[in-house]
Amino acid sequence: MRKLLVICSLLTLGLALFVSSNLRAQDKSKRPSPPAQAKFDLGGGATITIDYSSPRVKGRKIFGELVPYGQVWRTGANEATTFVASVDLTVGGAKVPAGSYTLFTIPDKDKWTLIISKKTGEWGTNYPGPSEDLVRVEMKASSLPKSVEDFTISFDKTGAGATLNFDWDTTRASVAITKK
Repeated sequence: MRKLLVICSLLTLGLALFVSSNLRAQDKSKRPSPPAQAKFDLGGGATITIDYSSPRVKGRKIFGELVPYGQVWRTGANEATTFVASVDLTVGGAKVPAGSYTLFTIPDKDKWTLIISKKTGEWGTNYPGPSEDLVRVEMKASSLPKSVEDFTISFDKTGAGATLNFDWDTTRASVAITKK
């Protein structure tokens, strides 16, 4: 009887481990907010890479409702949005040393605040607080001519670097980035 109980316990444990590992290995591209990446080459081997999850509008009012004004937003969905710079940068006038960071934003109607947090590895909704902020910089907010269904992070090349853009629904938030 004890032998049977031990065998059943081991089988149950093995099944639980198998199911757990399969859940972790799920294809993230099948999520409602799939993973996306924005990458910019600043030249000379210098790059900026942003990994994020891209939520969809799905007929909802986004800014001011789903994403409240004046509150910290994870800037995407699922895991926290990561920002990796291979060189020292100037973002919106603030110095950002080469390294890995987490991005958060505070959306508002007329302007946004970009938060570059020193803390990494957290789930997207867990803003670690101002004590972990590397910098906070103002982003310009503007209206897009038509709605963008998928939250998109992109870069536009400028003479001295790039403009980082966050586009979703009818809103664009942008900030200048240059190599230091």
